[in-house]
Amino acid sequence: MSNTNFDPAEVARRIDEDEEDLFVLDVRNEDDYEEWRIDGSTNVPIYDELLEYDYSTLEEHLDELPKDTEIAVVCVAGITSARAAEFLREHGFDARSIDDGMNGWGRVHRQYDLEDADGVEGVVQVVRPGTGCVSYLTHDGEAAVVVDPSQYIDQYLNAADERDLEIVGVADSHAHADHVSGARRLAGELDVPYYLHGDDAGDLENVTTLEDGETIPVGDRDLEVLHTPGHTPGSVSFRFGDALLSGDTLFLRSVGRPDLEDGAEEAVRTAASQLFDSLERLTDLEDETVVLPGHFSDESIRPLATELGELREETTNELLSYVEDGDENAFVETIVESLADEPANYNEIKQINWGKEQPGGDVEALELGPNNCAAN
Repeated sequence: MSNTNFDPAEVARRIDEDEEDLFVLDVRNEDDYEEWRIDGSTNVPIYDELLEYDYSTLEEHLDELPKDTEIAVVCVAGITSARAAEFLREHGFDARSIDDGMNGWGRVHRQYDLEDADGVEGVVQVVRPGTGCVSYLTHDGEAAVVVDPSQYIDQYLNAADERDLEIVGVADSHAHADHVSGARRLAGELDVPYYLHGDDAGDLENVTTLEDGETIPVGDRDLEVLHTPGHTPGSVSFRFGDALLSGDTLFLRSVGRPDLEDGAEEAVRTAASQLFDSLERLTDLEDETVVLPGHFSDESIRPLATELGELREETTNELLSYVEDGDENAFVETIVESLADEPANYNEIKQINWGKEQPGGDVEALELGPNNCAAN
């Protein structure tokens, strides 16, 4: 981190640790801010003015900014925010720009050892705060299997190296629609199996297909495969001891949306019914089962882990309450009536993850934006 810039990872750490001496100022246009932002940030929409080196509106807002707190300024790519930060320093503020703006924010990964936080043995949770994506490093002895890795595979290679682990397999819980999977590339680089359910394999080659009830060896332990279709035909969840890696089937506050394969209403209703059955299966597990989702929205808890019994008792997951009540009709109708905008570029991302297209151009930019994989 330079004297005039914040590393996005440092900003994420300080927000995560609830440090009160950091103020995040977003200078993008209001529409961009409303669509996707750093939680807790404040918007002063002056992006277009800053492009023209016009600081008049920023100057009008100086009295609203903290003098005794560090200010991290963010824009799209770190250019206009650098101009704003320099202007603020000239007026006595301790301000720095966030490197590469929201683009850099989208690449941040945070690690949590669940044994330390929740007593779950052998699981490291990797969270991308900027995109809502969650992945896992499961391990036993010296062996590890990575589940749902992002395209930034060095994050998992480094996490394994830090713990003296050898990655012996890589799995996707489903064919993702919101981010480019790094699973095939990671598996290929290490010459280890890539696991995916056959119903989600598309045109992919060199896939070790998964079936319900099968297991993936991790040292002396196993990842147990539970076929939980609905979000996609080949969605699976994984049991690892007391942990349930629920992919995009069950989230802490919602469930996976069933419309990204086929948005026609009849197809959505069929997939929603499959999802209901899958959720019934998962909610039959023991109360002590720790749910580890594949995505999050605005949950502030870290790591993202809640016992199934607690999740049943909470009122924040309306769709799960319908499953608990056995009300499939209300579940399906609520999903059909409440689906939000699709994830950005999801068709192109799906084609890449199915092996139907090769990633090209600025593949990183494809997945930037808010998490829209949940049924709201």
